Amino acid sequence: MRSTTGEKIFYFCNALFLLLIGLSCVLPLVHVASLSLSDKHALASGSVGLWPVNFDLSAYKALINETPVLQAFRNSVVITVVGTLLNMFFTILAAYPLSKRYFIGRRVFSFLIIFTMLFSAGIIPMYLLLKSLGLLNSYGSLWFPGLVSVWNLMVLRSFFEAMPEELEEAARIDGCSEWRLIWSIILPLSLPAIAAISLFYAVGHWNAFMSVLIYISKSDLHNLSVLVQQMIMNQTLMQELANVQPDLAMSLTPEGVKAAGIIVMVIPMLIVYPFLQKYFVKGVMIGAVKG
Repeated sequence: MRSTTGEKIFYFCNALFLLLIGLSCVLPLVHVASLSLSDKHALASGSVGLWPVNFDLSAYKALINETPVLQAFRNSVVITVVGTLLNMFFTILAAYPLSKRYFIGRRVFSFLIIFTMLFSAGIIPMYLLLKSLGLLNSYGSLWFPGLVSVWNLMVLRSFFEAMPEELEEAARIDGCSEWRLIWSIILPLSLPAIAAISLFYAVGHWNAFMSVLIYISKSDLHNLSVLVQQMIMNQTLMQELANVQPDLAMSLTPEGVKAAGIIVMVIPMLIVYPFLQKYFVKGVMIGAVKG
């Protein structure tokens, strides 16, 4: 069916609006990348726009050689990978039984879980609890308080509930155990939801900032988010570089090193997202009206 003139105008305005929103998200990142790849004189003159001026990698060399960015990167990877695996393991274990109507106490447990989403103890009680458990200055203080996200749990439970009960009945007739049922049937069919929720968890762990500052005081355990924030706030960075490598510091500006740190922190998530995109698009449609 051919579109009317009014529909064509609407589609054009809609596409233009979405294009503007997309550019408002991409252009700042492109500008920061250009700052990190430009030389000192271009940054000082303010001539850097959306393309590097006088291409230079000195900012990345200084970032790698003179700052603990590699250690912070490893810390971020450990926090993200282990944290996401723990989150998904316990989220699946909680969502699966809650999706079964024959589970005794299903409504009570669901109410208690949702209640924690509406009311929380707060930062100070959580800090005192983690201190009493001896989890301060360890990554356990980042993993265990948010081990299961109530929202993600409800989404995954809804996905499990939508699966045909005939699959479970057929598997049980063939002698399939509960664990084999989850591993061989439920999880493969739930890849869209699992990929989308895993991405939410991973982004949260990768961008963890306030929790790291509150619960971890050892600098060698800090992640990239904290390191980049300290670089942005630290006004003596160039003085330290000048004391260590005077020749390198002469070709740098604080803006270039800070921009390089931001790019190093953002790039991993940009690399991971395309591999999960096909699952992510399906996963975020959970709960949508289907006709």
